[in-house]
Amino acid sequence: MKVTANHGKWQVASGDLQLTTRHLRLATCCLLLATALAGCSSAPPPPDWKMNAVSLIEHFQTRWLEGDSKTADLALDKARDEIAKTGRLDLLARAELAACGTRAAALDFTACGGYEKLANEAAGNDIAYARFLTGDWQGLDAKSLPKHYAELASAKDNAAANRAVGEIKEPLPRLIAAALLFKTSRAEPATLASAVDTASERGWRRPLLAWLNVQLKRAQAAGDSSAVAHLQRRIDLITGTTPAGK
Repeated sequence: MKVTANHGKWQVASGDLQLTTRHLRLATCCLLLATALAGCSSAPPPPDWKMNAVSLIEHFQTRWLEGDSKTADLALDKARDEIAKTGRLDLLARAELAACGTRAAALDFTACGGYEKLANEAAGNDIAYARFLTGDWQGLDAKSLPKHYAELASAKDNAAANRAVGEIKEPLPRLIAAALLFKTSRAEPATLASAVDTASERGWRRPLLAWLNVQLKRAQAAGDSSAVAHLQRRIDLITGTTPAGK
């Protein structure tokens, strides 16, 4: 069975795992129509543990980004249990990386302890992605990373790196990429604004608060009282300090 990575997303397709609702819907469609329409797929349907792991990791990502840590942690633990059924330590390492990448999107750069315990079991591309998440890009082969990070990892200067972040289409990878530029003190104001807009549009409360607080600190340092007041109002609305409509 071949398993490929995509910044922590997993695909379900006749043996591959990558967390994306589009593939889940396609797989479900094929299963429902298999008895009515010929030729949907010659491959057997994915086993239950794969479908369950995909769904649970996706649930973890959504709930964590929304700020529901309790539900998110429960989903991640259940995903680990599903993967444990296979005895595949490399897949478990990948799941831990998916969780760490999600946390990085909200500027949480705590050590990826779950992955570190399994690092010796990780596949080559996952080892590269783990290095990418730490900001250790020197000598890193961009081809070993998911495609949406390739231009960022190979950017020649900060301007090119920030442009590369802005060109990432998927919201979670865009936030992760922006976070890694911020971690290495290379994020430009436009990248910070893009991260705020991305989290806001998705309703991802946790990263939105993190990025708004970055903007707030910069506005305070610049003495921009108007921006400070505006950003503080947004933060108060999200945290409930100022209830909606008040």
